Amino acid sequence: MDLFEYHAEKSARASRPLADRMRPKNLDEFVGQAHAVGKGTLISHAIEQDRIFSMILWGPPGCGKTTLAKIFSAETRCHFVHFSAVLSGVKDIRAVIEDAKNQQKLFRKRTVLFVDEIHRFNKIQQDAFLHHVESGLITLIGATTENPSFEVISPLMSRCRLITLKALSSDDIALIIDNALKDTERGLGNMNLIMEKDALSHLIRFADGDARTALNGLETVAYLVISKIDVSKTESPLQITLQVLENALGKKALLYDKSGEEHFNLISAFHKSLRGSDPDAAVYWLGRMLTAGEDPFYIVRRMVRFASEDIGNADPNALGVALNAMEAFKFLGHPEGELALAQAAIYLSTAPKSNSIYKTYGKIKEAVDSHGALPVPLHIRNAPTGLMRELGYGKDYKYAHDHKNAYIPQDYLPEKLQGRLFYAPTERGYEKTIKQRLDGWKNLKKPNTKT
Repeated sequence: MDLFEYHAEKSARASRPLADRMRPKNLDEFVGQAHAVGKGTLISHAIEQDRIFSMILWGPPGCGKTTLAKIFSAETRCHFVHFSAVLSGVKDIRAVIEDAKNQQKLFRKRTVLFVDEIHRFNKIQQDAFLHHVESGLITLIGATTENPSFEVISPLMSRCRLITLKALSSDDIALIIDNALKDTERGLGNMNLIMEKDALSHLIRFADGDARTALNGLETVAYLVISKIDVSKTESPLQITLQVLENALGKKALLYDKSGEEHFNLISAFHKSLRGSDPDAAVYWLGRMLTAGEDPFYIVRRMVRFASEDIGNADPNALGVALNAMEAFKFLGHPEGELALAQAAIYLSTAPKSNSIYKTYGKIKEAVDSHGALPVPLHIRNAPTGLMRELGYGKDYKYAHDHKNAYIPQDYLPEKLQGRLFYAPTERGYEKTIKQRLDGWKNLKKPNTKT
């Protein structure tokens, strides 16, 4: 590379977004996802041995799916093809297959096909490379933000390992921001910037586990700071304050102290007001959070959880109300959608309360932890083959619909847990009806139940 080419490449690199420039080049630079890519994991071993396998990377935006694929490309000797499901069709897939055949025949190279947003491929498009994944002609790496159980065809899923990635933690985002501020080659290290703690906390919350969002926000505020100061006339570090960050992001920070305590105080007050059946307080705290710029989907997620944890079957409609509020806000956005959240908050706060489901599930987890994977009783096992029927699968099973009121006393729990009662409905709301029904069935059973 001559001097002209070097400066041209350097200029092109500088013009790329910060999030792209700071993309890790190897696993040592990769931040987060230790459960999937840390030392001793399957992916780490696959890269070290240059034996990449077909996989589906499932996780939220900005968690590292595309970055991992690029690391595979850089760290292995495979022929790597980056494919966008949004822009490509069956014709493009066939071209990739032909190229893979040539790579194998002429260069003895395996082809790794990275399909971004694979959930956007329909069944026919996914079928187009199914056989070639099975034959080993191509190694497929699919990336998706959607549940692959619903979006990726079963034959393809069975030929790929599912790697589940998580939203990055606050510590992960903080480290990514710090690296970008210090890196003089790819980051903003030459700008001599320092971010105040309040500003850093706000940017971390704004990113919500998304590294790309964090770096894009950092780049925006950095150039806003630089544009207002003559860097040549100052040697002191340039401060990124909370106010400057708010102006750059166009989003007001929550009223919180340096530790972020007020953020949790507000959501706690909201939750406890709902539980305490005080609609006035609930809507007040809801309004406080929305006015402060809280993510409305964070609030509605808490309401969905509340509908099951604190109301449950005392009012089965509560869960639907919370979910409908979320969909309404998606459709309307600010400010119209805020009324849907207020409506849901009032409904939840005035609904009958029960934490029976919450307590029941706690008992279930304790039983699973204590007893492990207990075998399914033979009489309620599926018996699709003659051999299974000979072994007693499904024998003596009583079909409920053949009996009065579609009920017949029968054991469904594993033998070690038979007689255990996990669910104890209250006398409130619809749970009163459920309790009466369960009590009636209990009277038809043998008196050998225990709590």
